[in-house]
Formats: sequence, structure tokens, C-alpha cells
Amino acid sequence: MLRIRLPRPRVNVPNLHLRWLWMLLVRLAWAWPRRVARTPLRGVRWVLRWVWLRVAATGRGIWWVIRAVGRFFLAIGRGIIATPGAIWRSPVKAYKKSVVWRNWLLEKVEYLQSESAKWKTAFNILKSPYSFLRMMGLSPQMAIGLLAVGGTAGTGVIVNETVLADRSFKRGDAGVYAAPLDTPSAALEEMLAFRKENKNDNTLRIVLGVVPVREIKIENVSVGTVYTGGAIPSSAHTSANGTAATSTAVLIGGTVVSGGTSTFLEVGEMLLEKSRCSYLYFDNTTAHTINVIGNASDGQSINQTPGTSRMRAIGGGHHQADTMVTSGGSYDRIHIDAPTTAINGKIGKLTLSNLYTEGGACVFDRMKIGTLTIELNEIGIADGFSTKEFKIHESVTAANWNVSDNVEVSIGVPSETLTNE
Repeated sequence: MLRIRLPRPRVNVPNLHLRWLWMLLVRLAWAWPRRVARTPLRGVRWVLRWVWLRVAATGRGIWWVIRAVGRFFLAIGRGIIATPGAIWRSPVKAYKKSVVWRNWLLEKVEYLQSESAKWKTAFNILKSPYSFLRMMGLSPQMAIGLLAVGGTAGTGVIVNETVLADRSFKRGDAGVYAAPLDTPSAALEEMLAFRKENKNDNTLRIVLGVVPVREIKIENVSVGTVYTGGAIPSSAHTSANGTAATSTAVLIGGTVVSGGTSTFLEVGEMLLEKSRCSYLYFDNTTAHTINVIGNASDGQSINQTPGTSRMRAIGGGHHQADTMVTSGGSYDRIHIDAPTTAINGKIGKLTLSNLYTEGGACVFDRMKIGTLTIELNEIGIADGFSTKEFKIHESVTAANWNVSDNVEVSIGVPSETLTNE
């Protein structure tokens, strides 16, 4: 509040008594009236200040309330606006977090698997020099020769039971295998007299039972007398209502069980391709579809007998056997059968590719197949077209036949005799 202080009138009064009188008059006329008038003004000023403070405080309170309410609704609005984005981003955030944990777990699993594979390889090398030589790319015969006689086996297959103690189907070792095992069955070899009657028997045989096999694949192998010293064991086969073969380099199919129930070989899909056979016979087989394409033979007889066989696939669920694959190797004979009475052998897919055979027939008998494909094979012994080295017997039936580009040409036995390396 603005205060105006007026100067007191001053008069020089020489006499002391007059000075006191003058001061009294001044107080009576100026100071006291001013003081009397100022007192109510102070009261009015106090009242006005009190009112102002209360009004201002109330205004600030109202403003605070308005601002708080505004901020509240603003926060609600922001939450409403942000909710769709949060809902949209929340799965992404959860997925990114799960990816982090997944990658961490996979890193640990991959590390353990790599370490396990390294230790397994190390133990295999330590326990078997033969396995080490096969791993280095040597054929089974070369590995046997290096271990047994310190050099390459030059004549036939020298079967050494101590060296072949760790035989394996995957590595292309001969033996009698009970599918789906990768190692030969000692019980079956003893029962079937494997190598007991013929110490140099080098047959690759797969015995099928109740367990279905997802796939069997044999490729890039030499069979029979195609290599120096090779010999086909006694293996004559006469198919019932089919073709007779004095010896078989390849025999695949079911079994006629004497005194029991004969068996068939059930196959979902079978492929025979790019192979060389002296004779190729198919007997007693039913299929939904048969494709015979691009085969060359020194005489052929393809009977397209119609049938009603269904489409076929082989399954076995969790207990189905895994794939049996071998690539490379030399054998006296290849034999796949189901010898147990009333139990058909079952294979999801059977692939025979680049089988180079000599000295015996390739025979397929007593089979039930979904799709059979025979393509780009060569068959013959150069004895003229009058004898039919490639024969699909009339006992083979199919609901669908696709036969094309098969030709008769003069094809002889392999002119080059290969060593067993």
C-alpha cells in the first residue's frame, strides 16, 4: 500500500516556552488527527488483505483441482490410445523373449550334440582300425587287405572274422542283417550257416520280420562275378508259376515256407534303375502302378496283365525302423526276404540303383507293391533276341501300366573284369 508522509511544519521559535507551546499545537493540529485517521484505514487494509488472500487461495485451489482432473482424464485418454498398440505389441514382445530362450537352449543342445559326435568318433577310431580306414574312404576290401596282409586284397574277398567283428550295413559290409539292425545278426548267421559252409561267402542279406522298415537303399555296388575272384553261391531259384533261374545274383521277395504259410514282401514304392543284370525276372507280383521305361535288353517279354491291386503305403508309427542305406561295396550276392512263416516283410521305399551284376539273374518274386518303377536298366548276355533275358511274367498284375521306350539291342556280359577294390 502506498504511504505518503507529509513533512511536519517547522518554525523557529526562540523561546523555550513558546517552543513547547508550538509543539503542543502541532501535535493537536497534525500528529494526533493523522494518527486517529490512520487507525481505521489500517483496519480496512487488513480486511481487504484478508479477503484477497482468501479469494486468491480459493482460486488456486480451484485451479489445482481443475488441473488434477484434467491430468486424470488426460492419463485415461493416453491409456485408451495406447491400449491397442500395447495389445498388438505384447505378442511380439513375448515372442522375442521366447526366441531368446529358444536360441539359448538350442545353442546348448547343439553344443552337446557336437561334443557327443566327437567323442563317438574318437571311441570308434580307438576301438576299430577297420572303422578308421573305412572312414578315410577305403573300400571294405582295401581296409581288410591293409589290416590282414599289409596290402591291397588282390583276389576275391578275404573274410577275416576278427577284422569284421565291427561289420556294418551302412559301411557296406557283407552279412545277414535282421532289419532294422545295422550290425549282422549272429543268431541268423549261425541258423542260416552263413560262411559256415562257404568260408568265402560274401553275401549281403536282409531278413525282414514284424518291424516295418521306412526305407532300404542299396546303390553303387558290384555283385556276382563282375570282379576278379567273385563267385555266386549256390542260389538256384524257381518261381511258382514263374521263371526258373539256375543262380541269382540278386533275389528279392517273399518266401515259400515249407509246411507253413508262405510270405510276401510288401513295398510302398520300389525303384530299380540304372542297373546291369544278365537276366531280369519279375514273378508273382501285384502292384497298383507299374512303370517300365527306357530299358534296353537282349530280348524282352513284358506281359501287361491287368489287375485290381490297391494303392499301398507302409507305415509303422513310432516303432517303425529307420532307413537302411548302403553305398558302395562288392558282394557275391544280394538277398532280401521274409523267411518267417505268415509274417510278410514290409518296406516303405525300396531303392536299387546302379547294381552292376554278372553271373546270375536278378529275380523279384512274391511281392505286393504300391508303385513299381523299372527304368534305364541294361539286361542281356548276347545270345540273341529269341531268348528273353528281360521278362515280366503274366503272373505280374497291375491296375495301371505305363510301358514306353523299351528296346531290344544286343547286350553282352561286361567286357571288363574289375578287381575287388
